Amino acid sequence: MTDRSKHVAVVGAGIVGVSAAIWLQRAGHRVTIIDKTGPAAGASHGNAGVLTPSSVVVPTTPGLIWRIPKMLVDPQSPLFVRWSYLPRALPWLARYLSHSGAATVRGAADVLTTLLHDSIEQHQALAKGTGADKWIVPSDFIYAYADKGVFEGERFEWEIRRQIGVEWEEMEAAAFRRYDPAFADADGFVVRLPGHGYISDPGRYVAALCDHFEARGGALRIAQVVDMATEDGRVTAVITDKGRIDADEMIVAAGAWSGPMAQRLGVRVPLESKRGYHVEFVNPNVVPRAPTMIAQGQFVITPMEGRLRCAGVAEFGGLDAGPSSAPIELLKRQTRDALPHLTYDRVEEWMGHRPATSDSLPVIGRTGRFSNAHLAFGHQHVGMTGGPKTGRLVADAIGGGTSNIDLSAFSPRRFERGRR
Repeated sequence: MTDRSKHVAVVGAGIVGVSAAIWLQRAGHRVTIIDKTGPAAGASHGNAGVLTPSSVVVPTTPGLIWRIPKMLVDPQSPLFVRWSYLPRALPWLARYLSHSGAATVRGAADVLTTLLHDSIEQHQALAKGTGADKWIVPSDFIYAYADKGVFEGERFEWEIRRQIGVEWEEMEAAAFRRYDPAFADADGFVVRLPGHGYISDPGRYVAALCDHFEARGGALRIAQVVDMATEDGRVTAVITDKGRIDADEMIVAAGAWSGPMAQRLGVRVPLESKRGYHVEFVNPNVVPRAPTMIAQGQFVITPMEGRLRCAGVAEFGGLDAGPSSAPIELLKRQTRDALPHLTYDRVEEWMGHRPATSDSLPVIGRTGRFSNAHLAFGHQHVGMTGGPKTGRLVADAIGGGTSNIDLSAFSPRRFERGRR
């Protein structure tokens, strides 16, 4: 530590919080991570594990508002809602759908590209020397469509990807079967994107990063944040159910649970849980060559250590309700359709909370009311992809560095001004 080092309290032990903690530690700061459960207990554990720099097209594409009613009654649709929760979700949904204009979606893609374009390199830099790098696997990323017409129906999204420099190869079914024998019965149309990757065990990966952080002197406190002490426009301490933690700087990186803390810091973020699910098939007899997006079901089949993880779909049901059966059954059914000869020892199921802002952009940066309080959450479907760079950007800001990208679109102050 140097004379200029600070004590930074990081709330959240997911990929964003742990990344920020490691970069701060490497810069010579003392860091305490605070989490109510422990490393990678939420979405950082249960995500699809893919590293997709091409995932810059936000879900609110033009015409979404007209497609939603059909999606909600279609048993093959990847969109679910708990009807008892719908009245609470409606104000957020109205703001969310207001961002579905073509120009708005293109602008969001340009912004997200600055965060995601070098995601694999960011993971490699973060994991270097930690032992966690063994879980980073460079690979292709596959989109599998029922037919070419469905692909062409997404021309708007693919044109955006083309404009930001994404390259791909289009394959008919026979070529795809040669490319990946795991899909020996595949029909339809496939798009192969090179230059992507995946984490072969997201939970163990983030836990290993946190172990490295602790081994180098970092502190992990398992506690629930209940308040913050503030004085003269600064946060002076994080108050937990197990005591007070004094700090020079604070980062809120608690994913879908970040909203109340952000509000306490003067930023009312329109934040909703977009509940995601995964089904894992343990000891499968077939393993895909690369992570594969099944476009109809909006879920990804990812090869992981000793299992296949099928993760995705979206459900609006809040933070408190337990899992629903319909998303799990959809994942199982569509996985059987994609891999009809799949056998396995057992199935494991999971549901978690992806933090979604009303404009589909993460919140990254310093709050206006408190000069030493930073927010880093709201990554929706790209938390694993963008987590290391987000943590690095926040760590650099605390250290007084300047970013080489424009962070204004991610700023918490967009909500302080009453927009979005």
